[in-house]
Amino acid sequence: MALAVNAGARLDRLPISPFHYRIFWLVGAGMFFDGYDLYVAGGVLASVIKTGFSTVSQNSQFLSLTFVGMTAGALITGFVGDKFGRRFTYQINLLIFGLASLAAAFSQDMNQLIACRFVQGLGLGAEIVVGYSTMTEFVPPKTRGRWLSMMAFIVVAGFPMTSLLGYLIIPNFGWRPMFVIAGIGSLIVWYLRKNLPESPRWLESQGRLEEAEALMQKIELEASGGKPLPPVAISAPVAQFAASDMIKPPLLQRMVVGSWVLVSINTLIFGFVIFLPQFFLRQGLTITNSLAYTLVLSAASLVGCAIGAWSSDAIGRRPSIISASIVTIIAGYIYARFNAASDPAIVLGIGFVLVVAIYVQTAILYGVYTTELFPTEIRLRANGICNFFGRGATVISPFIVAALMTSYNLPGVVWLMIGLLAVQILVVWAWGVEPRNRGLEEVAKAQA
Repeated sequence: MALAVNAGARLDRLPISPFHYRIFWLVGAGMFFDGYDLYVAGGVLASVIKTGFSTVSQNSQFLSLTFVGMTAGALITGFVGDKFGRRFTYQINLLIFGLASLAAAFSQDMNQLIACRFVQGLGLGAEIVVGYSTMTEFVPPKTRGRWLSMMAFIVVAGFPMTSLLGYLIIPNFGWRPMFVIAGIGSLIVWYLRKNLPESPRWLESQGRLEEAEALMQKIELEASGGKPLPPVAISAPVAQFAASDMIKPPLLQRMVVGSWVLVSINTLIFGFVIFLPQFFLRQGLTITNSLAYTLVLSAASLVGCAIGAWSSDAIGRRPSIISASIVTIIAGYIYARFNAASDPAIVLGIGFVLVVAIYVQTAILYGVYTTELFPTEIRLRANGICNFFGRGATVISPFIVAALMTSYNLPGVVWLMIGLLAVQILVVWAWGVEPRNRGLEEVAKAQA
């Protein structure tokens, strides 16, 4: 029996190889369908209400139960993933999501569709937690930010892809094929991902040393390509962490950081970005121009993710988060002072900068930062709890935004964003650890 596997240090010193790209695409394919299905609601709900399949009230239930399912899925999968492993959890949640998507396509009434959507939500929330966390444990420190930010790029790419497919499919074939695509695609990925390896870090943390050693030797053989590998840096033993450590310093502070940044970014996306068409309509634009403006600004989401992928490794996670938060505050304040109908160039220009800054944070906070904050033994549980609070914000933020729009118009929404980001800057600066160029085991025992 192996005395010590040292899986973390051995993985961190591996050169980038086809092994890493294989893991990236196997995980990323599932994440893409997560992003696809997250944004599919817009076109589907417009279609079901137009054809009389649904009512406005039922559409609200559809959205609400989607977010409730995602909130529950994020929390449950954290505990399951730490108990039974990353690979097992990833496969189960993708299977549930795929089957629920196919069931949704054949719903006989809106109540059935809402029930299926809740189950889909469980899978959507689970995918976010286990997907990013799994990838975190395989890629080396020097490029970890880039890999995980590009994973977020793939998720966000589901937005324009859903919009394009909806434009081509729904007017001609109805809304059901949109769920068929999600279901079949997810099940194909589920089958291909049977070859996804378990995390050696997790195996070692569970005391399954022989399995971890055997898997590490296979990974090293594939990654080396027959060439000598760099020497392994023998690190000092890392203390074992238990769930109770999440409510003790320093992990307690990290739990606060992880929870708040996800509350903040979820509110920005689902309380601002998703509401852009409605903001434009209230400012006097036609529905056609509103959708055109939104399409232009949606392109900024991909630009923001690409910048986040670069900056997270080039200048670090904390500087990137704080800088993007400051830009969001400034751009948001300016944006609220102009009207889309009377100042279209200014609104589009400032709006583009604003959405870019929001999605720089999206790439880093969803994909990179929160997964790095916690030790392997409790990574999914802690990340699941943070996502529980973050996803919980999506349940209530639309109601808050609607109330602010009614009473204070767009400036009221912007001041909500500014308040959230001001606190985010403070907690990341005061309590946020910097994981750039540091192994996960080193980050786990770091104080700052």
